[in-house]
Amino acid sequence: MATMLQPQIILLKDGTDTSQGKPQLISNINACVAVADVIRSTLGPRGMDKLVHDEKGNTTISNDGATIMNLLDVIHPAAKTLVDIAKSQDAEVGDGTTSVVLLAGEFLREAKPYIEDGVHPQLIIKSFRTAANLAVRRIGGLAISLEGKDEQEKRRMLVRCAETTLSSKLVGGEKEFFAKMVVEAVLSLGADDSVKMIGIKKVQGGSMTDSFLVHGVAFKKTFSYAGFEQQPKKFENPKILLLNIELELKSEKENAEVRLTDPAQYQSIVDAEWNIIYDKLDKCARSGAKIILSRLPIGDLATQYFADRDIFCAGRVVEEDLQRVARATGAAIQTTVNNLDPEVIGTCQVFEERQVGNERYNVFKGCPGVKTATIVLRGGAEQFIEEADRSLHDAIMIVRKAVKHSSVVPGGGAIDMELSRYLRQHARTIAGKAQLFINSYAKALEVIPRQLCDNAGFDATDVLNKLRQKHALASGEGARYGVDINSGGIIDTYANFIWEPAVVKANAIEAATQAACLVLSVDETIRNPRSQEPDGQPQGGMGRGMMGRGMGGMAGMRGRGRGMRRRM
Repeated sequence: MATMLQPQIILLKDGTDTSQGKPQLISNINACVAVADVIRSTLGPRGMDKLVHDEKGNTTISNDGATIMNLLDVIHPAAKTLVDIAKSQDAEVGDGTTSVVLLAGEFLREAKPYIEDGVHPQLIIKSFRTAANLAVRRIGGLAISLEGKDEQEKRRMLVRCAETTLSSKLVGGEKEFFAKMVVEAVLSLGADDSVKMIGIKKVQGGSMTDSFLVHGVAFKKTFSYAGFEQQPKKFENPKILLLNIELELKSEKENAEVRLTDPAQYQSIVDAEWNIIYDKLDKCARSGAKIILSRLPIGDLATQYFADRDIFCAGRVVEEDLQRVARATGAAIQTTVNNLDPEVIGTCQVFEERQVGNERYNVFKGCPGVKTATIVLRGGAEQFIEEADRSLHDAIMIVRKAVKHSSVVPGGGAIDMELSRYLRQHARTIAGKAQLFINSYAKALEVIPRQLCDNAGFDATDVLNKLRQKHALASGEGARYGVDINSGGIIDTYANFIWEPAVVKANAIEAATQAACLVLSVDETIRNPRSQEPDGQPQGGMGRGMMGRGMGGMAGMRGRGRGMRRRM
């Protein structure tokens, strides 16, 4: 008997590529582990740097996890998750970007054997989330609070936190010098701790120790016209006017047409243009301001006009610097010179233009408005200064978090080993498969001290055995012991001032666990080519993305090239 042909339903358009199931999940895990292996060697004080250069010839030398992940052109959709958590860690707490990627990769590495053995990913995800919650609560119990300490003691603890962050950076050789500078900059902001109020300016030349801190605003001298050198370069208690208008003669931008009946009228038109610019300049001078800054150009006519009246001016000031000057001096940026009230004029105690290396810098000190600070960085190669900038940004973020949350934990892998011991002990009280998964999670936390040893050239197995023995003491005194990066042994990291804010470690564990659980929840990847409609517009499709179990239930639908079909 002849069989009837069953109708076919085309679900996805031609060219759709799908892969699903266990092989796809293992492939995603392998991709994430490969990304983690790229930056593994950058962790810790003995970490190595990565040199990244692009097709434009731009070169970046860095050991900052977020910077490296940003520069890597990761195209694997699952591995991009690790790039995102590095960015989020950098935005939230500023440091720990390498640690968060390493932890996420290690969680997935530990989960891989269970996936290969047929364990359902949701069981692993549930256990990992439970372990993360336990770990974060344990961090809260181990944290040492800075509350109740006097100002000097608190400042010393903040300097220690900054030194711990800078020890793994390119400027680690001068960590004491820069740590004090960073703490002083952050504390000088007072209640307004916005990171935008701390400017970092880079000047090539000199040594690192030639860097200095300005309690106020400093920015590079802008492009100037003839007559600038005749202007005064230092004022005490000057009035400051900030503008967002051009102060120069400009030709008509529109297609204006002027009809003249008498050639003598032409001169009146020329005079009108000069009268307009002189009227603006007169109003600026009558305001009493001795310093005039503008985001737009200040031409040669205005520059000479102000020089004749002992007024300092600068045009083309960068928007960020102009905003900082406005908040610091109490001035308001004006878009007109009409009706300049005294309320819109700012002031400061001292203004001066000083030489820094081969550059001239405008410096405002003693500002009465919102507190601000500027760090002027010195150094040799451009790549070195750029990395020093990134290093100081991390330290600034760490100190800000320590000030706001005021609790620290021992660094050097001590907190990771203690969390690992705590979770192993907790796993013994659980029956079933969850015991294995939480135990694997605990083992993954040891990746931080292990990598610190590997990067320093020490025997990681020997050091970890000593740490496990120390942390297993019933008295609990071993909870502060971590890796001694100098001798290759173990050390009380808290007593030796190797500290990090508790919020950094808690955020790293939470973010790494979420990323690992996200990757484990994906069992199908669909790549949908963006084909063209006849009118040239891209055809709507599902794009490139990852689909979780909610859409992964199309178990019977497969196909390559011709789309996905199911026999009815």
